[in-house]
Amino acid sequence: MTGRPVPAVLPASLRVRLGLVAALAALVAAVLGVRYAGDSGPGAVDARIGAAVDGVGPPWRYAALATDFLGEPGGAAALVVAVVTGCLLLRRPRAAVVAVAGTGLAVGAATLLKSLVGRTIHDGSLSYPSGHTAFLTALALVVALLATGRLALGRAAGTSVVLAAALVAGAAMGWAQVALGAHYATDVLGGWCTALAVTPATAWLVDRVADRSADWRVGVGRREHDR
Repeated sequence: MTGRPVPAVLPASLRVRLGLVAALAALVAAVLGVRYAGDSGPGAVDARIGAAVDGVGPPWRYAALATDFLGEPGGAAALVVAVVTGCLLLRRPRAAVVAVAGTGLAVGAATLLKSLVGRTIHDGSLSYPSGHTAFLTALALVVALLATGRLALGRAAGTSVVLAAALVAGAAMGWAQVALGAHYATDVLGGWCTALAVTPATAWLVDRVADRSADWRVGVGRREHDR
């Protein structure tokens, strides 16, 4: 043991702000879920956005397919392995845990919501919220939190970086899903909000468990030293 404290995944300066963001995101995801529960068609907003981007041709369709692959099992696994490897090389084991747990819980929450909401698209496939969008947004949040900690960014800058990363990732995957006709726009928003609600909470929980475990080990070490 080196005795050096292990850096938190969720910096203390961002906990309150990201906690509020997570609560708001959870509320939006729930409201949208109630609004579109049992639906099998697009809403007014979905129809307008879908008409603008659905059915894009080359080269944009290739870009959409490549982005979509990042949310498929093979692409998602490769991304998670890459991020976990980077976290371990940077000696950020907590971030590695959140990369796995955060993305897994975000996708799991999206899958559960799909069954509860029951919104369908095309041939009856469950569509709300978008699991692809939830995954990529959650992973982007982990990477942004890692960068924020490494660069020791302040509250304003750190919050901006984290939310910008979530927005870029969510927008990219969301565009791909709508362009390929796999999801409605509101499904994408629901997936984005799901990741925003789940990932900061997961990071906070990992930090709390790790801190308590570290305190326990220190206490045990002191008691053994005093014997």
